[in-house]
Amino acid sequence: MAGRKKEHSRTLEFDDAALAGQLFGPQNANLGMVEDKAKVSIESRGGRLTLKASSEERLDLAEAVLTQLYGLLQKGRPVHPQDVDCACRMLARDPSTDLEAVFRDSVYTASAKRTVTPKTLTQRDYLTAIRSNDLVFAIGPAGTGKTYLAVAAAVAALTRREVKRIVLTRPAVEAGEKLGFLPGDLAEKINPYLRPLYDALHDMLDFRKVQEMLETGIIEVAPLAFMRGRTLNDAFVILDEAQNTTPEQMKMFLTRLGFGSRAVVTGDVTQIDLPSSSRSGLVQAAGILKRVTGIAFIRFNEDDVIRHPLVGRIVQAYDLHDQALEKGRDQH
Repeated sequence: MAGRKKEHSRTLEFDDAALAGQLFGPQNANLGMVEDKAKVSIESRGGRLTLKASSEERLDLAEAVLTQLYGLLQKGRPVHPQDVDCACRMLARDPSTDLEAVFRDSVYTASAKRTVTPKTLTQRDYLTAIRSNDLVFAIGPAGTGKTYLAVAAAVAALTRREVKRIVLTRPAVEAGEKLGFLPGDLAEKINPYLRPLYDALHDMLDFRKVQEMLETGIIEVAPLAFMRGRTLNDAFVILDEAQNTTPEQMKMFLTRLGFGSRAVVTGDVTQIDLPSSSRSGLVQAAGILKRVTGIAFIRFNEDDVIRHPLVGRIVQAYDLHDQALEKGRDQH
């Protein structure tokens, strides 16, 4: 019929029924995710899949995702729903991506069942930068794994005895942080603002181990105000939420680094909570230090946001709702 789009199809065979079952997911949930992300339809019969789409490019994406993930399963690496989501995004962005090379690049193994690995190409570049530079700036939206991966890299460095301690810090703008504050003044107010750092730590190490390391000073979690006047030697230092530092605080922090230390500075320049009259120390540092040897800048974007597939669908539903409301207003 004239004007009808040609449908393209392709058949894939997966010989190992058990591995195919893991690849397809419970009630074929993983296949559903590939259908959604690659804009294809998939019919399954045993270990055989029939893929249909409006273009060869969409079939190429779906095939690459499924065959590469099956290859990971053959090598003993489990495939989780989050991996399917990440695989679709990475291969859509760069069809030459080798998923095994990305997923096998483990940062830290917390247990036999839990290994921290990069989930996007930018995360992979981020980890490479941390391994290769004494100072790394990671700038981008929330949910991209900036802080989580930095904490994992810090714990891995401590485990390998590359550093003697970990220092995690963030400015407490909401608690009215000033550089002159003394520890006692902030202790009560500050804890909620440091909670995300504790959460990441507890994901890597068991609770008792974290408490022990905090008590002995091997791990220190503190507001940025506590860094003043100190020199941090043989430490892995992470400055989180750095968009909320003033230029003075940022300079103070960066000049605390001592011998044998490395630092990661994370922040989202679209979420600055400073008074409108104050300039962000992160924004300024990104301009001043961009050509300094030994410093790397990694920039994340919305494509790097890692979230539960259901959350993605919820966000999408709200976006469609907002668009419909906007359209309705325009028509009246």
